[in-house]
Amino acid sequence: MRIIWQGLKVTFGLFLVAGLVFASSVFAVLLYAKATGKEPALFAASPIVPMAKPAAPVQAVEVSSPQPTVQTKKSAMIDAPVFAQLPELPAGCEITSLTMLLHYYGITKSKMELAAEMPKDNTPIKLNADGSPAYWGNPNIGFVGDVTRKQRGFGIYHAGLFPQLKSYIPEAIDITGESFELFEQQVASGYPVITWTTIDYNIPYKWVTWDTPIGPLQTTYAEHAVLLVGFDENNVYLNDPLSGKKQLQVNKAQFIDSWTAMGKQGLTYLKK
Repeated sequence: MRIIWQGLKVTFGLFLVAGLVFASSVFAVLLYAKATGKEPALFAASPIVPMAKPAAPVQAVEVSSPQPTVQTKKSAMIDAPVFAQLPELPAGCEITSLTMLLHYYGITKSKMELAAEMPKDNTPIKLNADGSPAYWGNPNIGFVGDVTRKQRGFGIYHAGLFPQLKSYIPEAIDITGESFELFEQQVASGYPVITWTTIDYNIPYKWVTWDTPIGPLQTTYAEHAVLLVGFDENNVYLNDPLSGKKQLQVNKAQFIDSWTAMGKQGLTYLKK
């Protein structure tokens, strides 16, 4: 028991000495701080580090590849051969325009050879009392009537002519309904376009309607097709099969109006 008591006294003495040393040190530091005006490092506040916000979940972002900018030219001209539909094919403006396009491509078929191969809708004509057609063929199926006009003949539209173009040029495309700017881009890229308009390049003033195997058709006898070969800011340039003129200049706004009235039809191609 005596030994334990002696040990406690020694331990207490050591704690007392350590406390006195610590107190002396603190007192000395405080005196230094008072003398210098500086906050003792022992009591300096630790910098507050803000807690980082939890990261937001990463969302997939769809990044589209940059699209190539189409450089629109203000003018262009293609030197395509011109052929006249007359005298053999008074109603053959479309097939003669196809002849020009194929020759430019490098296929030297004659207009008469192509006319013999042209798709046809042979639906017989039925007339109204006034002599106008009541029921006849549809130009979206094939040529309606007689292309030589030995009998009544009319014409053929883009959908009827396209299979024949495609049979010669696999890269053929039907751009009917597209903007006229696309037609110009085709020409600027070196590809002429078979384009539907009217004989005088004006909006038709007289329309006719008849029934067909696939439904009623409204059209005009002034329907015409040409090969679009050039343009500038104010005009278009056409190889006209009716007049036989090459690069015929026509006011652009006037032409676009007639082209729009005829359904914005166009056939061309793109080389791959």
